[in-house]
Amino acid sequence: MPPTNGSPMIDVKNLTKWYGPVLAVDDISFHVDRGQIVGFLGPNGAGKSTTLRILTSFLPATGGKATVAGFDVLAESMEVRRRIGYMPESVPLYGEMRVREYLTYRAALREIPRRERRAAVDRVAQRCWLSEPEDMMRRRLDQLSRGYKQRVGLADVLLHNPPVLILDEPTIGLDPAQIRAMRDLITGLAAEHTVILSSHILAEVEQTCSHLIIIAGGRIVAAGTSGELRQRVIGPNRIITEMKGAEPNVLAADVGGLDSVGDVQVQRAGNWTRLMIAANDDSDPRSAIFQLAAKKDYTIRELRREVASLEDFFVQITYEQNTQTTDQSA
Repeated sequence: MPPTNGSPMIDVKNLTKWYGPVLAVDDISFHVDRGQIVGFLGPNGAGKSTTLRILTSFLPATGGKATVAGFDVLAESMEVRRRIGYMPESVPLYGEMRVREYLTYRAALREIPRRERRAAVDRVAQRCWLSEPEDMMRRRLDQLSRGYKQRVGLADVLLHNPPVLILDEPTIGLDPAQIRAMRDLITGLAAEHTVILSSHILAEVEQTCSHLIIIAGGRIVAAGTSGELRQRVIGPNRIITEMKGAEPNVLAADVGGLDSVGDVQVQRAGNWTRLMIAANDDSDPRSAIFQLAAKKDYTIRELRREVASLEDFFVQITYEQNTQTTDQSA
């Protein structure tokens, strides 16, 4: 049965995939709600593409269960395929065909009625910026740039207007301008589609996705918003400030005496003193530092909290998982 409004659009439970003796996906579970854009992150060989191929009924799982739009990916694969648009990492195109010819052919394969195909092709061409320049739809596919080939691939998966889109590395090989255009296009899809976006370009995923899933060694090692994942980076919060009004050792002693402050490191910055301050626990001592400076008549030209990046968390969590996997196999 199709999902109700309260049911997840994609539901994965204890999914496992073996390639002979190699365990590619190790008992993973997650769900994606209607209208979400979810980033599926992981290093090469982490199990991302294998998971996506199982969800698209391209590969069978060894164990566990997955449903898309309420249909089982193994037992009801044809119903699943009617409800997804899958764009693989390398978009398969027939180079000798022209853009309109190819999209019309794909519309026929997707069982779009003949009388509706031209309108469907025009709709996706407009949406994926294939209508300009005017002759773009008449060009051969093997004459297109990598960016336009990616647009054709995305137009293809949108032809039948599926509720679920699964995009594997959609920005790979694109230049910065093309990446921005693709990112804007994917962001606009959330109003009508549920999207899983696989990538290892962290900045792109962070700007595009509302929720992130990180997989390493075939296992899900973290999930949440980018803000939630940043907060899990190991290490104390750091405050950076630059002051003047006293000798560096005096400034360090005054700041270090605050209840919410731990270790204080000092650097000279011309006539200023740069202080790198480790905050105790999850506290934020910026207000206390500002009040101290006002009381002591110190001048501040910088006072900020150093925020951990998604890249910090990604490197940390995948390194830990790879280390554990190596130890277990030793």
